[in-house]
Amino acid sequence: MDAIRWERVQRLFHAVADLPHDEQSEFLAAECLDDPSLAADALALVVADARGNPVIDDGVARAAGRVFARADAQPLPTERFGQYRITRVLGEGGMGVVYLGQRDDLGSLAAVKILRDAWLSPARRERFASEQRTLAQLNHPLIAQLYDANTLPDGTPWFVMEYVEGIPLTDYCAAHSTSLPGRLRLFRDVCVAVQHAHRQLVIHRDLKPSNILVRSDGTVKLLDFGIAKQLESVDGVADQTRTGMRLMTPAYAAPEQVRGGRVGTYTDVYALGVILYELMTGRLPFAVPNESSDGADALRPAREPPRPSVVARETKVLPNAAIPGSTPSKSEWADLDVLCLTAMHQDPQRRYSTVDALIRDVDHYLSGEPLEARPDSARYRLGKFVRRNREAVVAASVGAILIVAVVAFYTARLAGARNDALSEAARVERIQRFTLGLFEGQDKDAGPADTMRVVALVDRGVDNARSLDAEPAVQADLYLTLGGIYQKLGRLDRADSLTRLALERRRALFGPSRPEVAEALVALGSVRIDQAKLDEAEGLIRQGLSVARQTLPSTDPGVVKATAALGRVLQERGDYAQAIPLLDDVVRLNEAGHVPPTEIGASLSALADAHYYAGHYPASDSLNTRALSIYRAAYGDRHPLVAHVLMNLSASQFDRGNYPQAEQLARQALVINTAFYGAAHFTTAQNLTMLARALVFENRFDEATGLLHQALAIRERVYGPVNPNVASTVNELGNIAYQRDHYDEAERDFRRMLDIYRAIYGEKHYLIGVATSNLASTYLGRKDYPRAEQAFRDAVRVLSATQGPEHLNTAIARIKLGRTLLRERKFAAARDETLAGYQILVKQANPSISFITAAKKDLVAEYDTLGLAAEARKYR
Repeated sequence: MDAIRWERVQRLFHAVADLPHDEQSEFLAAECLDDPSLAADALALVVADARGNPVIDDGVARAAGRVFARADAQPLPTERFGQYRITRVLGEGGMGVVYLGQRDDLGSLAAVKILRDAWLSPARRERFASEQRTLAQLNHPLIAQLYDANTLPDGTPWFVMEYVEGIPLTDYCAAHSTSLPGRLRLFRDVCVAVQHAHRQLVIHRDLKPSNILVRSDGTVKLLDFGIAKQLESVDGVADQTRTGMRLMTPAYAAPEQVRGGRVGTYTDVYALGVILYELMTGRLPFAVPNESSDGADALRPAREPPRPSVVARETKVLPNAAIPGSTPSKSEWADLDVLCLTAMHQDPQRRYSTVDALIRDVDHYLSGEPLEARPDSARYRLGKFVRRNREAVVAASVGAILIVAVVAFYTARLAGARNDALSEAARVERIQRFTLGLFEGQDKDAGPADTMRVVALVDRGVDNARSLDAEPAVQADLYLTLGGIYQKLGRLDRADSLTRLALERRRALFGPSRPEVAEALVALGSVRIDQAKLDEAEGLIRQGLSVARQTLPSTDPGVVKATAALGRVLQERGDYAQAIPLLDDVVRLNEAGHVPPTEIGASLSALADAHYYAGHYPASDSLNTRALSIYRAAYGDRHPLVAHVLMNLSASQFDRGNYPQAEQLARQALVINTAFYGAAHFTTAQNLTMLARALVFENRFDEATGLLHQALAIRERVYGPVNPNVASTVNELGNIAYQRDHYDEAERDFRRMLDIYRAIYGEKHYLIGVATSNLASTYLGRKDYPRAEQAFRDAVRVLSATQGPEHLNTAIARIKLGRTLLRERKFAAARDETLAGYQILVKQANPSISFITAAKKDLVAEYDTLGLAAEARKYR
């Protein structure tokens, strides 16, 4: 069985394994009409898997032992894996056998990992394939790198990765008598590596000292992602085989992992806490057998472990106290206890929310600063400050005595006026938050669907507001709030008129240069963004931001909100170089201020959007993952803000060619959005378009077409016929027509898309390049090569100028241009364009993406025609 056929069998196995027994044969027969033997192969795997496997039932340690016992008895099926020749067995790695490999041409060494025995379960094979995909995403100096991967003729997967000569972290510290600061710095490096994995949506799930090697130069390397998991796939319970085996090292496994609950980044945080505990004390917090997870949860106490400070005094694992700085003081031990026990708290909600937060507290400790996890008492912070700034504190105290006497007099006079103002502001804020909260989901029992009942309720609110002419300030507040609600409901005409009324009322009351006017200007600019009137939007928002900066402190929420709005309009215009720094400032100001976590989540999501459109996919995914964690902690799993981030992550997966993952994420979001907003809401339409886009690239055209027509009707009703949201859905309909060779229909859709984008953005926007490239594809399909060449060149020029020469969209346009030149028999020029696009794409996208496959095929033809057979072989 070749590798391609094995992949098809695997996919069928996973699709049918969980179906009722009487439906499995029928499903396989329907899926394999063209190849009944394929159905028979998949059914054989299902039958074998249903019988269970005594090897797996015996546990990982015994299974591995049998693998190694057979290693000497049975020869390897091949001595070469890619460029590497096997020299000797290194040992067990994750779920396979690890060998030392060497390249004869360079003499370099690598670790070659294979699932050696074909008799092991299909699920185990899939875990190996998952590890290959995981390692391919991780490119970091502190993580062992993946060099090559493939399968043997029988489908057995193997991969070649960086060979690391080093010793486990705890052994290294013991052998070198590493000081506590040195141990913390090594631990911090481990955290940095784990955080990089989290930013790629990967959780390790088996962190332990033996998977963290320290080389002779003192650098760490994180190894063994054998049971790592994509973050978007951990919503269910932890992985379990049909025999009930759970894959982990119980001594380092978090309580939720041992119990088979849902795991996440917080699971790795727990394991890091255990590793830190062991580094400081020389022993584990709990005595749990490592051979098997059976009974591990029962053996582990349902309480926090002894404080590291207590255990360290018994074990004396840290270097001699005579070495300056090697032994913590009493107050420093108190901080270390908090740092370590917060990381490994039994309740995931009470651990550090991210590895970033853990790193920050390690840095705080090393710098003598207060910990974020420490109870924020004045005495604690004062003590830290005095110890760091003893001389300055003494000098300042003398001046402070004089200042206090003067300040006290004026403080008493100002307190009354200040309290009155704060009370009034709090009242207004409570009313507005409550009203808006019904439509944002902060009240989980409220349903914001666009029903007549809801719209009628808001309409009555407008009628009531009109009766408040005697109270113009209150009337203006209500107009602004009700305008925001209409905007959320997709009633942009009503949002526009009410927000303009609020702006007029406030200008008449307060004059042009007041914070209230700035707020209304920014709100109206936000409506203009949704109306795709970007020139007006930018003008209004810049005016509002200018007023806010003149009348408010730089850290005031009004200034921050206006800055965020300006970042959003610049992003919509495609000016990512200016949008990203602005939105980055918003995140920084929110994190430094006393704002609710959900506001931090919103600013992270907005910054993630800008990075996504700029083609910075790892940065976008990292920010979205942080926002997702915040929203889930605040609202649970069924909130529309959770769905919004899931759609963002879906878009990122789609662009990199991971279409099944993109579909899965989009479907999760659709369930949430449909339940919350209803089937006819514009947010649901956006979700339908994204789901359909993934289905198009999975060749499920009929299903995608139905979803797109549903989305288009909603979007045209809400936005009108000329809007980028409408163009987005029309584009996907054009893609389906193109895939079906209906070139006239595809050209009609792509022309409409291009006309909409030109009406809104002019000629200098990346969407103009995307539309031009798609339109050129129809010319290529009709074999109108000169016209296609010119259109593709226009697309490459626009995309290079707006998104950059290394963006995925630019790469795809160059590959298409190369194919056109190949058809025109301009072989050298074709080779140059195809190769340039391929080299960009292969660094960022899934290797199985159709554009990479097409580029390799074209490169073979181009090099063959140019008489460069050796070059052609590289891509054949």
